[in-house]
Amino acid sequence: MFWNAGNGNVRIDDTDMDYVTFGKGNNVLIMIPGLGDGITTVKGMAIPMAMAYRMYAKNYKVYIFSRKNRLEENASTKTMADDMAEAMKALGIQKAHVLGISQGGMIAQYLAVNYPESVKKLILAVTSPTQNALMQGVLTKWISMAEQNDYKSLIIDTAEKSYSERYLKKYRLLYPVLGKIGKPKDFIRFLIQAKSCICHDALSELHKIICPTLIIGGGCDKIVGAESSVKLAEHIRMSELFIYEKLGHAAYEEAADFHTRVLAFLSK
Repeated sequence: MFWNAGNGNVRIDDTDMDYVTFGKGNNVLIMIPGLGDGITTVKGMAIPMAMAYRMYAKNYKVYIFSRKNRLEENASTKTMADDMAEAMKALGIQKAHVLGISQGGMIAQYLAVNYPESVKKLILAVTSPTQNALMQGVLTKWISMAEQNDYKSLIIDTAEKSYSERYLKKYRLLYPVLGKIGKPKDFIRFLIQAKSCICHDALSELHKIICPTLIIGGGCDKIVGAESSVKLAEHIRMSELFIYEKLGHAAYEEAADFHTRVLAFLSK
């Protein structure tokens, strides 16, 4: 009923990494979520995620990974990619399609750069090859909110910068209760991950990506900017680019055909 959904945990060095898995296909699809993983991990979320991404369950064995549960203070998107490669090895995943969203896309870039034999096809959604002024401003503001323990402002600002006005008209109704639910016990993971985004710079190494790559951006992206997707396409040889001109950073949630587009690319 729930597409063989299950929660898992894999040992990585002196800590561990949570993941969920579902699906019955012979091909493996790995999803790497964005910076929200610093607030809420995938632990215990197998059934909800299997339901949300059930369109992949027939043809793929899907894994959705969080970052390590105990991140080093100076962890980078590059070292997080090393962690992903280690988790894949531990689980016997030799090669997989990889879908990285936002910060997950930054990690996926380094996974494809440094472990090319592990990535069959790559999808990079609403992400960037390097930092820019827009990202620096947004992330600096979020880091300040997290350091002040201001969870409500952080979640509201994230929503305002991610979603289209059409979507926000409904989402804003939830703002009064946002500060009361989902708040983490601390912001250590979020701060480490946010700082890794500010320092991300894979631009000079993108030519090492040798797998077919689909790049999806939002024309109204207020977090990484639409030009980030264009720059990725310019530096990755076997890539194709699609921009949702009227959507922003949450294009992967708002676009009705996002997953259809991903599946069409994977089936080529």
